[in-house]
Amino acid sequence: MRDLKQTGFTDRIAAQQARKKALLEGFKPKPAQPDPEFDKLAAKRAAEKEAIRAQHEAEKAEKKRLAAEKSAAREAEAQEAQEAVDAERRGARKERKALTKAEQKAARDARYARRKAGR
Repeated sequence: MRDLKQTGFTDRIAAQQARKKALLEGFKPKPAQPDPEFDKLAAKRAAEKEAIRAQHEAEKAEKKRLAAEKSAAREAEAQEAQEAVDAERRGARKERKALTKAEQKAARDARYARRKAGR
């Protein structure tokens, strides 16, 4: 075939490289225009997430407070029960000390007689 334009080898190679470069440019992603609504929606989602997180933190703090109150109440009840038991023991001890030796002997004999009768 006859070359009408009288182009040389280097000219044809340069033209081929230019066409290839233009073809490859078509496959590159186009720069996207930023969507103004996107930023608004992202800010709204972030605010909602923050509100939910704050609510969860508040619920967690409330649960801890309630657990601490229940624990304190149980501890107070246990302390009161222990004080009642201690008071009862002190009262029984005072009663035992108040008994005379003869009364102690009579109480011991009565316990012995009950044991013997139960056999």
